[in-house]
Amino acid sequence: MNLIIAVAVGGAIGAVGRYLVSGIVIQQMGTQFPWSTLTVNIVGSLLMGILAETVKLTWSPTPEIKAMLTVGILGAFTTFSAFSLDVVGLFERGEFVALVSYIFLSFIICVFALVFGVFVVRIIFS
Repeated sequence: MNLIIAVAVGGAIGAVGRYLVSGIVIQQMGTQFPWSTLTVNIVGSLLMGILAETVKLTWSPTPEIKAMLTVGILGAFTTFSAFSLDVVGLFERGEFVALVSYIFLSFIICVFALVFGVFVVRIIFS
């Protein structure tokens, strides 16, 4: 139960952080290009890299703190950071076929799933 609470608290922090950062970026850059999403994906991936390597080299947080930071805060801030960590893990293990497959499938299938969802809703409501 402590892990679930930690993830929930972190999720609230990450979601608010995404909202605030996105708002600032939209004010500065506008909405013609998805700068706000790109920004949170870059920042989240950077922070996930810093956190993952710090945990690997010098810090042993409790499972609750680790879950709050990774799944909660960074997961709510951007799931792209978790994707990026998975990609690096596959690369470091030398699993190159899995790496390329994961990248390809993640982009293609996720975009297709979104388009399919839009299509289904349009059929239902038109």
